[in-house]
Amino acid sequence: MKVRQWITAIVLLLLVAAAIVGIVWTRALPDANEEASATPNKALPGRKGSAAQRPLVDQRPLQTAKRMTAIAGTHEEQTLAHEAEKVGDHEVDLAFFDALRTIEENPPPLSAEAKQFADRKEKAELALKDDQEGIALLTRKLATAPESQKDNLQDQIDVAKAQMDLDQDELDDASEDLEQSGGDPQSKIKRLKAEHDASDQLPRAVAGSAVSPYEQDYQAHTLLSVFRAWQALREKTAQLEAARAEAVTKQQRMAVRHSTLKIRVDKENENREAAKQQAKGFSKSSSASSREDSKAAAKAALDSLKQYTRDQKNLADMGRRIQDEQELSDVYASWIVLVENRERAALHRLIESFLWILLVLVAVYLASRLIERLFTGMTAENKRIDTLRAVAKFAAQAVGALVIAFLIFGMPNQTTTVLGLAGAGFTVAMKDFIVGFFGWFVLMGRNGLRVGDWVEINGVAGEVIEVGLLKTILLETGNWTAAGHPTGRRVSFVNTFAIEGHFFNFTTSGQWMWDELELTIPGDQEPYAIIDALQKLVEKETEENARKAELEWSHTTTRYRVQSISAKPAINVRPSGSGVEVTVRYITRAYERYETRKKLYAAVLELMHGKREAVKQ
Repeated sequence: MKVRQWITAIVLLLLVAAAIVGIVWTRALPDANEEASATPNKALPGRKGSAAQRPLVDQRPLQTAKRMTAIAGTHEEQTLAHEAEKVGDHEVDLAFFDALRTIEENPPPLSAEAKQFADRKEKAELALKDDQEGIALLTRKLATAPESQKDNLQDQIDVAKAQMDLDQDELDDASEDLEQSGGDPQSKIKRLKAEHDASDQLPRAVAGSAVSPYEQDYQAHTLLSVFRAWQALREKTAQLEAARAEAVTKQQRMAVRHSTLKIRVDKENENREAAKQQAKGFSKSSSASSREDSKAAAKAALDSLKQYTRDQKNLADMGRRIQDEQELSDVYASWIVLVENRERAALHRLIESFLWILLVLVAVYLASRLIERLFTGMTAENKRIDTLRAVAKFAAQAVGALVIAFLIFGMPNQTTTVLGLAGAGFTVAMKDFIVGFFGWFVLMGRNGLRVGDWVEINGVAGEVIEVGLLKTILLETGNWTAAGHPTGRRVSFVNTFAIEGHFFNFTTSGQWMWDELELTIPGDQEPYAIIDALQKLVEKETEENARKAELEWSHTTTRYRVQSISAKPAINVRPSGSGVEVTVRYITRAYERYETRKKLYAAVLELMHGKREAVKQ
């Protein structure tokens, strides 16, 4: 083989080997879920963000869980998604309580504008309280007042209620301004909590509403479908990895806060014990100053106890939130394992399809090499061999291309109907081409044409110089009896004539043809002696050709059960006014026609001259 052919074969074999290795590497692993669940989760890198832009309450765990619910396709994924949504909702509830306690313990400093809004709110609250107390007082008086005063009291109550509505509007306006200025985060947190509780009453996200339509094709047998499924599963894995990274990052951040709060709680516990011992020492003293000190110590101990209780609650809630984030991380990790298993199966199918394509290419390559080998030792005409080789290669490549197209795109829907309509349209559009193509096979058959044959096609006679895949080309001659004198014109015929029409082939393997001699015996000579001598002369000169032609024709006609044709010369005699006209028909090779006729004419002249001399004597 040539260097290029060796390189092609080596590259194909290397690709096949790589595909086989990929199939082995991506095969299904046993007990993948158990191994994944037994493997401890690794810490994922956290995301950096600006602390100034953080919301009062981080609701991302629930929001992320709801977003993941929309991409849950299978029953197992939906179960994990609902579990993640439940844990995320619990974590957000704890976050609201934690945020409220933190704001109560550490109220933010108020700006000058916020202080004005706070004073305005405080005044509105006092005015609203006075309005409520005044209405309550007037209502009690109305119940015990005489009939003559009830109308007056009722009017006062109506006026007081109208004033209370105005004061309520003023309080709402002041509260809104204070909240927008950042001076009342508690109200904002409570409002967010109310919205969160209201959202819990709404229908949950529809599981699988955002699932890619290609995701379920990961076990298909076509390259394009499996590639789309693999790509969709990779995108889902990336989303789940981002959700898990978010949970792990928040868990790490809260773990730091938990450690700091734990240190503070331990320190507060020591201070609380010292304050209690100090309060007991002051309580044994009886002096006034000692009693005052004892009250101060008791108050300090009480404040320390309350702070310790609040910190203990915060510490417990922080621990539960850390546990929720850990559960979320575990849920997403299990979910990722499910998706990765399908992604691995899709990759396995992808490599398997690629391997089949490579095997088809190898088969086409081997078929081409086999065709080259089969046609190398043939001794037929070069053009015919080249045409056969080209047709065989084209057929192998067309079949390979069709199989590869099916492996990539798959069989079309309603295959029978599509193939029927396509075949009908293709047949109508390519009728001449198809008939001409199949006509070539007829011409290449046993009773077809060969280069060098003398034929007549559609009234045109000539010598065949080329039999192509679609066309047959003749070198025109006047008629079949003048085959040795071409006109110089090349005539091309589409091969449809071999099926739709007919053709005459005047050529056998020996290229035999009948030729004629015409002569006139003068009236003053004896015709019978000359005719007998002429017949013997022609039979002697054409004996060898006649024997070979009869043998050849007998082989040709035996399989058709046709009586063999005689190749002996024939003489026709016809009287005329000037003597006797004689026509002699004999067999000869086409390319020896003129030499044979020349020899016969010379022998006839000698015969005629000898007979005439004999008559004179």
